[in-house]
Amino acid sequence: MSESKKMKLFTEKPKFPGEVDEVHPGPFITMPPQPQKKKPGQLSSKQITQFFDEGYTVVQDFFTPEELQPCRDSISEMVDNLADKLFKADKITEKFSEYGLFQRLTKLEEAYPGSNILLFKSQKMPKSFQKLWCNERLLNVMEQILGPEVAGHPVWNLRTKTPNSQAVDIPWHQDSAYFSNESYDHMIATAWIPFLDATEENGCMQVAKNGHRKGKDATHQCCKGPTWYVMLEEEEMTKTLDVDTEKDILTLPIKYGGLLLFNNLTPHRSLMNYSEEIRWSVDLRWQSPKHHWGFYDIGEGVLFRSAEKEVKEPDWDKFFSVDRKEIWQKKYFKQKNDLDPFDTTITGPWIGRWEIVNHNKHTDAFKPG
Repeated sequence: MSESKKMKLFTEKPKFPGEVDEVHPGPFITMPPQPQKKKPGQLSSKQITQFFDEGYTVVQDFFTPEELQPCRDSISEMVDNLADKLFKADKITEKFSEYGLFQRLTKLEEAYPGSNILLFKSQKMPKSFQKLWCNERLLNVMEQILGPEVAGHPVWNLRTKTPNSQAVDIPWHQDSAYFSNESYDHMIATAWIPFLDATEENGCMQVAKNGHRKGKDATHQCCKGPTWYVMLEEEEMTKTLDVDTEKDILTLPIKYGGLLLFNNLTPHRSLMNYSEEIRWSVDLRWQSPKHHWGFYDIGEGVLFRSAEKEVKEPDWDKFFSVDRKEIWQKKYFKQKNDLDPFDTTITGPWIGRWEIVNHNKHTDAFKPG
């Protein structure tokens, strides 16, 4: 090997699996042909234009409180089930049943630290969330963004943002940084839906508008503080994505009933919750079923609409036959014994895609799949 090649090997920064040079701006800035028929819930011309131009749009008053109440009820049931589980295992001495939806998990967290993570790890999608995901008006919006082929993406999350918790303080990132590289070249649309008024105090969302326009996943790092979250430095956003951190970073309060739409290349984060209430929210995703799921070949999405065939009902049985969090824990977790149901360690394939600059129990537990 020549001296120049040797010097190059020593001076070049190693490339990690998540880093690629290719860019795919087209799908993220080019609006598909819009439906000719006017349908309920569709975005206005201004909103759909903003989504493709700036990488996000806010839609206030999309749902009525009555439409979202079943989801609130389901969350309360999840918290109740967690309290029962902790109580039966002698992890807590009381269930805090007198507290409501926006306080009870906080009390459980105080009694058994990591309760918010346990709820995040164990959540199963209830029927109320299934109905929300394939809500007719939401799917009408997705037709505007994706075209006539619309499927639910395999990744969805209920966010358990308890007050002042680092464990749920999510840093800047692009969603594709968590997915496999096959997700880089097509649109995956996200609706972030809060279950109370999301404010700057309780941890509403921020986006870096225009950060999607290069069609590129920036270099992320792993992991933030004591968490399993990848992170995107603001300097990297500026260098790689041309984000102007003085002008392009927007804080987006959203009223209960509203939602935030963005895509898998839009840089975003949530603020810390400094209020006294839990900021519950859900993020749901959709893409065309004609594209790769970008999901490490673990599972597929669920078809909602198609111009090629009638979809009477989503195939929920097939979709829920794969539990991604269970698979990730088994495939990427070093622990050899049976998984402890109260373990708060989270691992997954994204940890192996980026440089680990901050080691913690989550990165230490990771093994390549």
